[in-house]
Amino acid sequence: MMFDWLGWRKGLPLWRSYRLNAHIKEDVEQIFEGIAETRRQLMMDWADEQWNHLDRLLQQIQSVQLQDVLQGSEQRSKLDAWFQSSYIRAVDSTELFMLNEQNQVVFSTYKKHIGQIYEDYEALIGPGLKYSRADRHGKKCLYGPYSDPLTLDIGPRSSAFHDDVTLLFISPILQEGRYVGSLCSRVPGDVLGDLIQRESGHIYPDSGDNYLFMAESILRPHLQPGTALSRSRFEDRTFTHGENLKDGVTTEWGIVSVKEHTELELMFTDPSTGELHPGVANTIQNGSNLFVAFPGYSDYRHISVIGKGITFQLPHCPDRWGMMCEGDLEEVYRIRSIGWRQFKQHSLFTLLSGAAGAALVYAFTGSGWSAAAMGAFNVLFGFFTALQLHRSQYQRVHEDLRRISRFIRINAEGRGDLTQRLDTSAFAQDESGELAKWINNMIDSLEGIMLKVQLATVDVMDNQYQMRTSTETTQGTTERVNYKLGSMIQAIRTQLEDLDQAKVAADHMRITLQQLETSASEQIGVAQQEVERIGDKMTQISGAVSDTNRTILSFMDTMKEIYRALAVIDEISAQTNLLALNATIEAARVGEHGQGFSVVAGEIRKLAELSRSSTENIHQILDRISTAAGAASQLITEGDQVLAEGTTLVQAASQLLQNATAEEPERTQVVDQVVMLMENIAAISHQNRATSAEVEAEMIELIRDMLQVQHSSHNVEAITVFLQQLVGQFHLNHPAKNAVI
Repeated sequence: MMFDWLGWRKGLPLWRSYRLNAHIKEDVEQIFEGIAETRRQLMMDWADEQWNHLDRLLQQIQSVQLQDVLQGSEQRSKLDAWFQSSYIRAVDSTELFMLNEQNQVVFSTYKKHIGQIYEDYEALIGPGLKYSRADRHGKKCLYGPYSDPLTLDIGPRSSAFHDDVTLLFISPILQEGRYVGSLCSRVPGDVLGDLIQRESGHIYPDSGDNYLFMAESILRPHLQPGTALSRSRFEDRTFTHGENLKDGVTTEWGIVSVKEHTELELMFTDPSTGELHPGVANTIQNGSNLFVAFPGYSDYRHISVIGKGITFQLPHCPDRWGMMCEGDLEEVYRIRSIGWRQFKQHSLFTLLSGAAGAALVYAFTGSGWSAAAMGAFNVLFGFFTALQLHRSQYQRVHEDLRRISRFIRINAEGRGDLTQRLDTSAFAQDESGELAKWINNMIDSLEGIMLKVQLATVDVMDNQYQMRTSTETTQGTTERVNYKLGSMIQAIRTQLEDLDQAKVAADHMRITLQQLETSASEQIGVAQQEVERIGDKMTQISGAVSDTNRTILSFMDTMKEIYRALAVIDEISAQTNLLALNATIEAARVGEHGQGFSVVAGEIRKLAELSRSSTENIHQILDRISTAAGAASQLITEGDQVLAEGTTLVQAASQLLQNATAEEPERTQVVDQVVMLMENIAAISHQNRATSAEVEAEMIELIRDMLQVQHSSHNVEAITVFLQQLVGQFHLNHPAKNAVI
């Protein structure tokens, strides 16, 4: 049958429109191919962006012990700061929350959610958590869309519409290779509808609809293929011409409607058959479907539509989704060319001219044959003139406009080839030629801006690499200094042990001297051995103190290296800030097209300020460390002097013992002095140990600050990569190498 399932009453007008515009069928195919691919890539990039936000937060969480963070108030405030910072960046997320091993919410940006336990693996987010924990190391999972009343309670953030349909990004938290919990990001499902509909960019505003459906569900097998996953624009009265799904779309086989929302409620079936309509069915079966010819296919409203269907998987989503980009056949082929409209008007004037000429001849001659001949001549001449005019003028104008329209369409979807230009010599020197020149001028300006942004991103990336290298070098130096501090503290501990042994030896010598009253000769020999032992210990202690002093001096030299590395970071931060300022100026020159780059430049400038602030904090910490190290060196020098005095006294005691003629009180006094010296040395060593502990604490704080600088550096790198991806969507060359079409 010629009109197939439409019938002749509905089919004849559509067939006529299609036949009048059959020459644009290839253009229509390219339009729907471009819409589908652009929307698919838009969703892929969007999903990658959400994962990047979650990954940056995950790196910060994994840098500390999770239990310590949750128990300590100071650490918990740090966790809150991390979550809030990530929440500000992830503008589509309405909640960021964290689960422990028992699937209990232990932290959330929505405080009412804290404490909830997801015990049942079949309830709400259970299948997503089960999939994420199937591997012993855990794996990411994009779960949904699914219905969650909590999403409705939290409310919208960036979406124009809002209901309980939810997407959940789940990322496992690993510490020491073991799963300890999950980090989750909640995104309302209506964000997807806003993402793919882009109302201001609809080519077919009266009927064009881009919607998602389930093609194959792995996590929820009960979800049938063809189930709606995004809001249809026919759900809302604002963008619907005629009936909508909320009020009900009337067909000969009943009313198609939704109670709450399109997602998970509507199946894309043909009301006349009850089966999935051909566009969705063929897309699921073949993975892709393009149909733009008459008579189209019947959709869920039993209206003739045409379009493109594709299937795809978002990053870390085990389910396979489908997307339809459709338009009503009537609207797509509603267009009437300039040549056709002019030909109809000329034909009407030709018929009127023929009739008027025939009437005039008949009035003057009274001859019907003469009047008929004149009328026929006028009509034939008029149609001949119209045909020649159509070939020489209307068709040329029509082809010029088609070339311009096709050229603009190349760049309309945001992934254009800016190396191409219109061949202005192929256009007449009229309005179409002027339009072609101005379009080329606009593309020149846009390409120039893209090239400048591209060069700016390369420059920022180079500076970012230098910053990262400097921070890594500084971190390595800091770790070495920390290691030296640990060695110094260990040496001090060894000194204290030696001092304790020396004190024990001195006490033992005192007892021995008391026994000298009865056995002087024997005790003098023993005392002399003990004094020699003390002398050896004093020599060992003196050597250890000298080693400690040298370690501190080496540490202070290393501090100077750190100051030089920080100077490099300061210079890089200033360069990054200058580059961000230049990018902002360039974006301002572009106007509306540069607003996205202006936001990115602002973020780079903020990160540069954060790097500068971090380096200033590190400078202050280094100053405190340097002061503490100087004090420690001074104390060790004093201890060395005390050791020298102690050695002199030990030598004197040995001499007194050798003479063996001194009185017992004198020998006792010498031993008491030695013991006192040991106690003084022990006190100084304890003080040195306390000072070293303070220095070690400052070094730990410095390492943390260096990690913060590294995080900031990674943020700058992520933004720069994103900017490069935006610019990379366009094909760019030197202006002299532009292609002409």
